[in-house]
Amino acid sequence: MNQPQYPFPDMPSGADLGKLWRKIKPAITIVAVILGLIIIAATSYYQIEPEEVGVVTRFGKFTEISEPGPHFKIPLVDSVLKVPAKRQLKVEFGFRTIEAGEKSSFTRDLGTQGESVMLTGDLNVAMLEWIAHYQIADPYAYLFKVRGMETEETLRALGEATMREVIGDYSIDEVLTTGREEILRNGRQRLAEMCERFETGVTIQRIELRNAAPPDPVKPSFNEVNQAEQERDRLQNDAWAEYNKEIPKAKGEARQVLQEAEGYAVERVNQAKGDASRFLALQRQYAKSPEVTRTRLYLETMNKILPKAGKKLYSDAGSKNNVVPLLYPITQGMTLAAPAAQGAGVAP
Repeated sequence: MNQPQYPFPDMPSGADLGKLWRKIKPAITIVAVILGLIIIAATSYYQIEPEEVGVVTRFGKFTEISEPGPHFKIPLVDSVLKVPAKRQLKVEFGFRTIEAGEKSSFTRDLGTQGESVMLTGDLNVAMLEWIAHYQIADPYAYLFKVRGMETEETLRALGEATMREVIGDYSIDEVLTTGREEILRNGRQRLAEMCERFETGVTIQRIELRNAAPPDPVKPSFNEVNQAEQERDRLQNDAWAEYNKEIPKAKGEARQVLQEAEGYAVERVNQAKGDASRFLALQRQYAKSPEVTRTRLYLETMNKILPKAGKKLYSDAGSKNNVVPLLYPITQGMTLAAPAAQGAGVAP
């Protein structure tokens, strides 16, 4: 009976395959061990970048936090979640950045517009675009404490609620002009308190107000109001400038007049005191020697008057009555004094 012919008549038999397997089995084992070691080494080694920390979990349970640098873990048991804890992150409200660079591009839609609409304390509407800059302070809380949504979404909800609360305490003018710094300061403080209360694991570094404006339909009217207010402020500044120019000048002139009056008063008082002192001294001299004092006074007076009278020509024409009797008061006084003395000496 003829044996069936196989397609491969030279195919090795089972015994030959067994011998071949026994020969290559050690090599395959070594290769498998090497591959296994390579896989274990590859899956157990991980690198943490300088701006990151690693949160290590074992069977889903938190075990430790890895600092930047090379580390090892148990393969298939440990998992590592890398968190940018040393980098400043941000959450944008009212817009989204598509591409950052020298010429950044942004996008706005109905969702972002809803974030930017704020009601002020005087019941006006303002459109705000702002950024909350934050840093992850507690990676464990950042990953595991907030449930139900992403931590960034939680931060976005907290930021929007906080800013609406803060804006409600200010008027539209304060929001758009004078109160912006105070709003940002209060907003950062309140948002930080909210993040700590909800254990988000983040700290708020600062809040940046990118844009604040009224809604587009009322912008023309608002600009007119701003122009009117600027004109009012300009007129007030001009008035104050004129006031500051004229009032000090008037005050200076008033002080000058008062000082002159005070000086005149002092001068008159001193002159009066001097005249009184001179009169008292003269009175004492007159009491001692009346005739001599009277003559001296007459001569001193004529000495002052005659130089002021100028040049005079007198003609007696044979009559002594036309000549001014300059010494008449003196001679008359002597004549009258003599009979008086004699009368005093001849008493009845």
